[in-house]
Amino acid sequence: MKDYSNYFKKMKIAGKLAAKTLDIITPYIKPGVSTETLDKICYEHIRDNGGYSAPLYYRGFPKSVCTSTNHIVCHGIPSNKVLKESDILNIDVTAIVDGHHGDTSRMFFVGDVSVKSKNLVKATYESMMMAIKLVKPGLKLGDIGATIQKYTEEKGFSVVRDFCGHGTGTTFHKDPNILHYGKENTGPSIEEGMTFTIEPMINEGKFDVKMLKDGWTAVTKDKSLSAQFEHTIGVTHNGYEIFTESDIKFDQPPYLL
Repeated sequence: MKDYSNYFKKMKIAGKLAAKTLDIITPYIKPGVSTETLDKICYEHIRDNGGYSAPLYYRGFPKSVCTSTNHIVCHGIPSNKVLKESDILNIDVTAIVDGHHGDTSRMFFVGDVSVKSKNLVKATYESMMMAIKLVKPGLKLGDIGATIQKYTEEKGFSVVRDFCGHGTGTTFHKDPNILHYGKENTGPSIEEGMTFTIEPMINEGKFDVKMLKDGWTAVTKDKSLSAQFEHTIGVTHNGYEIFTESDIKFDQPPYLL
């Protein structure tokens, strides 16, 4: 049996730095702050703690993190645009430490947000955790997607089809693709030692998305709200390990500062 303990240890170091970056950015998220400012703080924290921001210059991406507000599904580019009261925001961070990738994202509330925003964010987080808790060797990948789809659709939401989770490790993105919709007991089986992300993108309205002219930013076609959470996990002999958990329990908003 292959020994993956050292590999998992390195993945956890990268994952912890990514999670800590989201922890430290939390107090800065308030009305009037630009997403470019948040990007700079995240970049400097990762750099000053022995890591590198994987998104920076990845396939031409111009910033260190992705900042996706309201109807932006994913890959929003930080800019001088400022956050407004009642916005919801996803920040997606990937830290590289010693060649290993820790990839995670978290939702944030900007001031007071609507009940529908809270319900969407809560359902997105819960669907991710329900899927993670299923993970063990022998599980079919289709069970992950089926679990997320069933739970969120029962809440009246929809699952984005255009993007998925992915294998990660010493490479940013690799096989397998982790769909967040699908049928139970279908697809390849999960194996011990695998490392991948689960990162559902859930829309308030329909699941259709479109790309903006910048070639990165994906938005909901019907302009409805979208939410996302992401963890990087490893498959153990009898279950899973989450590499990107917050040490201070900043799991889902609102976060108690």
